[in-house]
Amino acid sequence: MMVRGPLERLLAPRSLAFVGGRPAEIAIEQCRALGFEGDLWPVHPTRAEVCGLPAFPSVDDLPGVPDAVLVAVNRVATVEVVARLAAMDAGAAVCYASGFAEVGDEGVALQEALVAAAGDMPLVGPNCYGTLSATTGAALWPDQQGLSRTGKGIALVTQSGNIGLNLTMQTRPMAIAHLLTLGNQAMVGIEDCVEALVADGSVTAIGLHIEALHDVGRFSAACAVAAARRLPIVALKTGTSSTGAAIAISHTGSMVGSDSAYGTLFERLGIHRVRSIPEFLDTLHVLDSVGPLPGNRLVSLSCSGGEASIVADRAEALDLALAAFDAGQAERIAGTLSEFVAISNPLDYHTFIWDDEERLSGCFTAALDGPSDAAMLVLDFPSEGLDDSSWWPTLQAFGAAARDTGTPGLVVGSMAENLPAVVEAAAVELGLVPVRGIDAALLGLEAAARWGRHVPSGIPDPVRRSTGGLRVLQEDEAKRLLVAAGIPIPVGEEVEATRAVDAADRIGFPVVVKATGVAHKSDVGGVVLDLGDGPAVAEAAGRMGGTVLVERHVGDIVAELLVDVRREPPVGWLLTFGAGGTLVELVRDTVSLLLPVEADDVRRALGGLGIARLLAGHRGRPPADIDAIIEVVEHLQRLLYEHPELVEVEINPLLARPSGAVVADALITVERGGA
Repeated sequence: MMVRGPLERLLAPRSLAFVGGRPAEIAIEQCRALGFEGDLWPVHPTRAEVCGLPAFPSVDDLPGVPDAVLVAVNRVATVEVVARLAAMDAGAAVCYASGFAEVGDEGVALQEALVAAAGDMPLVGPNCYGTLSATTGAALWPDQQGLSRTGKGIALVTQSGNIGLNLTMQTRPMAIAHLLTLGNQAMVGIEDCVEALVADGSVTAIGLHIEALHDVGRFSAACAVAAARRLPIVALKTGTSSTGAAIAISHTGSMVGSDSAYGTLFERLGIHRVRSIPEFLDTLHVLDSVGPLPGNRLVSLSCSGGEASIVADRAEALDLALAAFDAGQAERIAGTLSEFVAISNPLDYHTFIWDDEERLSGCFTAALDGPSDAAMLVLDFPSEGLDDSSWWPTLQAFGAAARDTGTPGLVVGSMAENLPAVVEAAAVELGLVPVRGIDAALLGLEAAARWGRHVPSGIPDPVRRSTGGLRVLQEDEAKRLLVAAGIPIPVGEEVEATRAVDAADRIGFPVVVKATGVAHKSDVGGVVLDLGDGPAVAEAAGRMGGTVLVERHVGDIVAELLVDVRREPPVGWLLTFGAGGTLVELVRDTVSLLLPVEADDVRRALGGLGIARLLAGHRGRPPADIDAIIEVVEHLQRLLYEHPELVEVEINPLLARPSGAVVADALITVERGGA
């Protein structure tokens, strides 16, 4: 299957043109280094030849229509060249020049002119380092690079030219099929690249360095295609949301920003998120080599109790299971080892059988011949110049055990320098996956297990960015909106402080008195609970002054919850649960989901909170009415669709009771002119 769509000619070109001086010359040299077999057409206004090839004075003089072009001239000339390429129906232009939208208003105007000049022709950049396709040898790339020709492999996409350059220099034994740097993403963005790459049969995995998405709907649809193809995607997300500060008036604005929204989007789409460039590469390497695992059960082998302990400690915080061997399997393993070896997983097989390939094979086969989904062998080789002859039987034995049991096997150096290139190559020949580091191996296996159980789910509804200012609704106004949506609140009245006692008499004691016009009342003594008589109400209201809110006190509370829904462009609506009330900023106990959600999604999220035991009924106390909490969320979802002006609804706290759930306080942010 070959790539189809707007980027087809860029990823699989038969003719390339290069406009400019030294950068264009270097790109031609890189095409030759990668073995490009198509036409190479340099364009230079004064030179007769470039790199031994005849040069053409302008793109209008080319002998044919190029599939892709590196445009490496100054920014003003770039616009003119791109216009001419678009007029001749060139396949794509890669624009190297900087000085566009990244430099301010003048650059923004020039970038708009560039996009207009490109018309329907795909334009990569500007301000980008270029693209590499190792499947064809095409290098629209004005620098050295470290890729080798390959028939298939991983595709990497980044907005950063320098990160892209560095990625080409990685030395893990994995093939890279394509590398695309996007620069300003004036036209071609992350979404376009994923759409093209999931349709390319030469791509075995996709790695994305993402600063921001522009079209979540298209991105999600492309990721669904990747899931259907069992094509893993790994994301390194950097940068923060420009909308975070605008809605930081809420608790959640400072706790759960767009980073969490992206995280929940990635989780929904089955994208594995990483936090560093080495983790990015190692995870892609493991996923590409191992593929999706049916489960998360792991067997770990080493000849050191220290290494076994490190594996156990590091795996404990991950979604991996180091299950004990059952009695029969433990007996088979013990039969291959000394009587002084304790049988456990991770297994320290000691050095009693060191350099004995037959006994090592028997031990490893017995350990892997059980209900495990993957296995890892921690094996550090001596440095160059030392005698490593007695290490090779261990590697050979593990390779044989993995092959005979059909278990994916990772050979892991606890230190990267202790896994030399010759050992990595031998491991690959044995069908093993060499990994530089215990953490790298465990994180990769966790990713493979998660990918294996991923089932594509719903696509989040698109949301729009706020275009105007924001307005915060006062508590009484916010609660009227919630009541209209069917969400329970306490009976209450907003009155002058001098009339608070009369209001309390009408409502019935005990009551709560709150100051109005204050976002976080407890911070300033603006809320007093469980007032049982008139004098207590008068004292509290008199101290607050002005207008106060008098409400019926809600008792029989199991737990106080934070329930927040907030707009997170471009990802979607982010729903956050957490420990509420005064605990919200102390314990930072939150779980986030992307809307829409189902009842089971809410149940799982609540179960993931630190206060889950409290909700379930702690030490004989009654459990919370989870169905009532779910009903509040369902009403909130409908409210969002009925009121497009909403930006955030923060309920804190939602009083979870044995029967029912009641909103004690709410903060609602809307676009000005709405609600």
